[in-house]
Amino acid sequence: MKAKIKQIFDNEASAIQNIPVDSSYEKAIEIIHTRVHKKNGKLVTSGMGKAGQIAHNIATTFSSTGTPSVFLHPSEAQHGDLGILQENDVLLAISNSGKTREIIELIDLKNNLFPGIPVIVITGNSESPLAQKSDCHILTGAPSEVCPLGLTPTTSTTVFTVIGDALVVMMMEKIGFTAGDYAKRHHGGYLGTKSREKSGIQDLDGEGNNKR
Repeated sequence: MKAKIKQIFDNEASAIQNIPVDSSYEKAIEIIHTRVHKKNGKLVTSGMGKAGQIAHNIATTFSSTGTPSVFLHPSEAQHGDLGILQENDVLLAISNSGKTREIIELIDLKNNLFPGIPVIVITGNSESPLAQKSDCHILTGAPSEVCPLGLTPTTSTTVFTVIGDALVVMMMEKIGFTAGDYAKRHHGGYLGTKSREKSGIQDLDGEGNNKR
């Protein structure tokens, strides 16, 4: 079992090392920065199933690091949640196959409401319908899943997470995000305390005022 587990780790590490790194990252960051930080829009992430869970994580990580973001479930979007979109937003969609029906429909619905909203897609298929519909697509390298059936999203979700982390870190650097900025958005828990200590911000009293 130890040997098998190590092989799984090696396979996933190899998949990360083989993620293509090209100009799509710079393009994606520029799009997000322009829409969110210059035009006061927000980043809207979306994905179906396991990819959706990663998209939700990416949204919360972006929000905690200074780039307002929300997750939009592609199915719920068809039942009114599409109304969360505003004209200066940017959509980040995740689909390993690039053929996820609900995401394709989401982009079509978005185009009917706000056709000017740019679309960034993270996918394993550059020739897919989603890649073709996007303004920018980031490729995963289409790694094989470590699932013994070759079906369950495992390696692909690991790669999605790493790509999301790269986008977050690059945006933090672009906007000059500091520990003080982090502390203002993350008051609770160990990370809240650590960020306040690092930035020199004092704890708040019960009324929301800085303690002196």
